[in-house]
Amino acid sequence: MCFRPMKSLHNTKSAMSFPRCLAIFCIATTLLNPVFASKVCEFPAILNFGDSNSDTGGLAASLQAPTPPYGETYFHKPAGRFSDGRLIIDFIAQNFGLPYLSAYLDSLGTNFTHGANFATAASTITLPPTILAAGGYSPFYLNIQYFQFNEFKRRTQFIRRQGGIFAKLMPQKKYFAEALYTFDIGQNDLGAGFFDNKTVEQVNASVPDLINAFSTNLTSIYKLGARSFWIHNTGPIGCLPYILTNFLSAERDAFGCAKPYNQVAQYFNSKLKEAAGQLRKDLPNAAITYVDVYSVKYSLFSSPKKYGFEKPLVACCGYGGDYNFGSVPCGGTVTENGTDIFVGSCEKPSTRVNWDGIHYTEAANKVIFDQISSGAFSDPPFPLNNACLRND
Repeated sequence: MCFRPMKSLHNTKSAMSFPRCLAIFCIATTLLNPVFASKVCEFPAILNFGDSNSDTGGLAASLQAPTPPYGETYFHKPAGRFSDGRLIIDFIAQNFGLPYLSAYLDSLGTNFTHGANFATAASTITLPPTILAAGGYSPFYLNIQYFQFNEFKRRTQFIRRQGGIFAKLMPQKKYFAEALYTFDIGQNDLGAGFFDNKTVEQVNASVPDLINAFSTNLTSIYKLGARSFWIHNTGPIGCLPYILTNFLSAERDAFGCAKPYNQVAQYFNSKLKEAAGQLRKDLPNAAITYVDVYSVKYSLFSSPKKYGFEKPLVACCGYGGDYNFGSVPCGGTVTENGTDIFVGSCEKPSTRVNWDGIHYTEAANKVIFDQISSGAFSDPPFPLNNACLRND
C-alpha cells in the first residue's frame, strides 16, 4: 500500500510532484517486499524426495516395475509411475520447461542435467517395519534418500570434472543452490501403522517422531546447499479404496470417506505445517513453502462433478467389491469359471479420481497441480513460480 505524503514546506515548483513520488515509492515497496514482488523463479533443476505419489521410476528400476495398463494414458506403456499417466511432479517439471525427472536409481539411459528423483513407491519417512520383498515397504526411506542425494551431489561433480561422454549428463554445481527441492512423503508411514493393527490413537502418537525425522532430513539437505523447498502435506488417506476396503467398520463421513483415518492425516498435516514454520526460523536462508495438497485432493471426493469426475471412491483399475479393489491388483489376472481375466482399466480413466486403489489418475493429478501451483493452498501464499522467495 502507498500513502500520500505531507505537503512540502518548500516551493512547490522545486518539490517532486506527487504522482512521480507516489510511483517511486510504490516501485521501491514492490522491490523490497517479496510478497508484492512479481519475480518468477527460474529453477534450472528439481530434486525430488518422496514415495509413489512422485516416483518416476525409482522402484521400477530397483525392485518392482509396474506392468500394463500402468502408463496407458500418456506414455502408452509403463513408465515407472504408479498411475495411468503423469504425476504432479511431472507437471511441476513441465511448468518450468524442464524434462521429466530421471530416477536416481535408474542407471539406463538417464539424464541428470536438470535434477534427479530420489522418490520410490512404498517409501516412508522413518525406517519401514518390513521391506517390500516381505510384503511391506521400500527400503529407500527418507534418510536413505538423503544419503543418495549426498552421493549424487558429490559424484556428479567428480564426473563433470573428469570430462568425457557422461559429463554433459550431470547438473552444474550451481544448480544445487538454485534448484527446487520438492517433498511428498508420509502417507505410507500412516498406512504402516494402520495395517500393523495400531489404533488411531497409537498412529497419532507416532506422528511427532515422523515429523522430527522429516525435519532432520530436510535440514541435512539444506546443509548441502538446498535453499528452495516445496513441501506437500499428505492426502485424505481415508478416501482411498485400499483403506475403505480393509477397514469396512470405520465411520464414514458425508462423502463416504473413512473419517478417523482422514483425521489422522489431518493431524499429521497440522504437525508438518508447524514444523515448516519452525524450519523457516531455524534455516533463515531457506524459502520453505508448505502446500495443502490434502484440501485439494479431498475436494475431488467431496465435489467430483465440479471437476468432471464420477465414482471418486472406486478404483479405475482393479477388481472386486464396492471399491473395485481386492486381492487381485491392477494389471493382474483373476480366474472366473476357469477363464483367466486380465485386470485392466476402466473405459474412461479421465473421468476417475482414483487409478488403482492407492494412487491418482493423471486427470486427477493435473487438477491437483493446477490448484496448488496457484499459491491458493500454500503457506506462505506464494505460487509455484515464486517458490524461491523467502517470507521475510
